[in-house]
Amino acid sequence: MGKPTGFLDYKRETSETIKPKARIKNFDEFHIPLSKEKQQLQGARCMECGVPFCQSGIMLMGMTTGCPLNNLIPEWNDLVYNDNLRQAYNRLTKTNNFPEFTARVCPAPCEAACTCSLNGDAVAIKENEYGIVENAYDAGYAKANPPRVRTDKKIAVIGSGPAGLAAADQLNKRGHHVTVFERSDRIGGLLMYGIPNMKLEKHIIDRKIDIMKEEGIEFVTNADVGGSYKANKILKEFDRVILACGASNPRDIKVPQREAKGIYFAVDFLKATTKSLLDSGLSDGSYITAKDKKVLVIGGGDTGNDCVGTSIRHGAASVVQLEMMPKLPDSRSEDNPWPQWPKVCKTDYGQEEAIAVFGHDPRTYETTVKEFVADEAGNVCKAKLVKLAWQKDEATGRMKMAEVEGSEQTIDVDLVLIAAGFLGSQDYVAKAFGVELNERTNVSTESGKYKTNVDNVFTAGDMHRGQSLVVWAIREGREAAQEVDRDLMGYTNL
Repeated sequence: MGKPTGFLDYKRETSETIKPKARIKNFDEFHIPLSKEKQQLQGARCMECGVPFCQSGIMLMGMTTGCPLNNLIPEWNDLVYNDNLRQAYNRLTKTNNFPEFTARVCPAPCEAACTCSLNGDAVAIKENEYGIVENAYDAGYAKANPPRVRTDKKIAVIGSGPAGLAAADQLNKRGHHVTVFERSDRIGGLLMYGIPNMKLEKHIIDRKIDIMKEEGIEFVTNADVGGSYKANKILKEFDRVILACGASNPRDIKVPQREAKGIYFAVDFLKATTKSLLDSGLSDGSYITAKDKKVLVIGGGDTGNDCVGTSIRHGAASVVQLEMMPKLPDSRSEDNPWPQWPKVCKTDYGQEEAIAVFGHDPRTYETTVKEFVADEAGNVCKAKLVKLAWQKDEATGRMKMAEVEGSEQTIDVDLVLIAAGFLGSQDYVAKAFGVELNERTNVSTESGKYKTNVDNVFTAGDMHRGQSLVVWAIREGREAAQEVDRDLMGYTNL
């Protein structure tokens, strides 16, 4: 530890952001990173903890605390402070295949578990992760490093999201021949089309994929395995298969007039915008536009926030975001102590932009849609909303959210985006390979394992654990690769 009093001497500082009214003019990333000197001071704030919870990656009260990748955070914070950025990059990539992604999109459970945050502000861990990896690219040592020895084993990875890419990267490092199949036209899965450009610019993904190609990994796009691309062909041509197709089955809402035109799943809205942006800078018009429309976003999570930010960039006339649950407190409650994940209200970038543009927070809490209303042409034109409150279910004795009688109201809407989460994997891939699903429609395996009921077929990521964080997907991909390698070779050094 370079500076024992660093956490006392320096305050937490994070990257500045471009002001909301300026950044909504484009779809670019809007964070201005810290200077190298300021990153060093943030590294100096890292304490010599007896137990560094930041890298623990454990579950407390059903939520993650600390980094699921078990990143060696105190080590590389100290290396940043001492200006040894190359060694910091080596330590960072020892546990994380894609710090260029996580430094941008991870909600940083490491910082929530930082010992400094017990009585103050957490170390700016995510800022230093960003600085380490971007310096590595600038300095030229984040480059291809192909394996010197190859085995004769061939592995197919189905899905190119963070889990599939992590598994492919690990197995390729081991010397196996790896081919990644992606049903979309671009590699990246969730990273490419599920996360908006302003959170993760797509040239960042392409930059890493180019390195993986140089290292010998093959990528096949427009390959809908289980659909137009036959699963039997994959099983015959490859020694092992890893299914990493994500949890892309969106949760729907069942209310009258749900079939009205103008009601879309959030994932379709976000994907269409990103694809059109990449294909033509939005000039082709082949996306679901929110321009001049009264937008209703159903869902208060990250995806709902992304819909808010994207709609504002389109030029929406107004945006309302519904959240079924009550508003969280602004600071930790007594029953939510450190190092648990802080259950506090967060105003994210999309909500900040809505406040700047429309003058108020778009979120309406404890509210849901009871019915849609369509006009004569079948287009949605209104939504009937109802307030919710906690009530005890007499049959089960459990508390549940129930409608408040007499609380209905009707609002005008032109575009509805359903961001109510995901139910699990789309089952056609599972059926094609004959793998079993559990009650949550995720691919079933033994606890802590990745092998399915079908010989030579494994699974990882959201398809295995359900909708989760990018860091959990990377961890699952790494662990699945380790299990596949051991299955192939009888031992593993991954």
